[in-house]
Amino acid sequence: MPNVVGVLALQGAFDKHIEMLSAIGVDCQRVRFAHELDACVALIIPGGESTTMSLLIQKFDLYDRLREFAEKKPVMGICAGAILMAEVVDDVRVTPLKIMPIAAIRNSYGRQVSSFSTELILKSDVDGPAYLAHFIRAPVIKSGNDNIEVLASYNDEAVMMRLGLHIVVTFHPELTNDNRIHVCWLKGFHPAFN
Repeated sequence: MPNVVGVLALQGAFDKHIEMLSAIGVDCQRVRFAHELDACVALIIPGGESTTMSLLIQKFDLYDRLREFAEKKPVMGICAGAILMAEVVDDVRVTPLKIMPIAAIRNSYGRQVSSFSTELILKSDVDGPAYLAHFIRAPVIKSGNDNIEVLASYNDEAVMMRLGLHIVVTFHPELTNDNRIHVCWLKGFHPAFN
């Protein structure tokens, strides 16, 4: 299958991303082992529990392979995935992949009971009406790098950032029927969206 997008399937909401990608006609596969990355042109690191995901990345010997993959191919990190893509994380239990020059602060919007939904205005090439974003134990992400583009903010905090072909998102686009976040990322590299 050409142009296969992988979804890291160690823990978290990976099946929802598979469903969304399939609904927009993108070939995709679950990735649990390093050799499965070989067939992928890009990767989504889904939401979930970042400390657990970090431990599983080490357990399945994926850490170095994920870093190598991200040097050449696009990666999108959602919530916990955004934390894992960071250069710095505020929790020593998480070994960041250092894919993007950002700092992540876990659970900044509160615990599970503090989850909320709100409308966001998406910037750049993410067109359309306000986007209903679901924040679940969401991190805050910060960057001092001028090359990073902020694509969405909430209360003056960046909640979606792009650097080259990489995107980090602190909310959960896979929990909606709105595919604009995934399409925005795919436009950067996938021939079906160019």
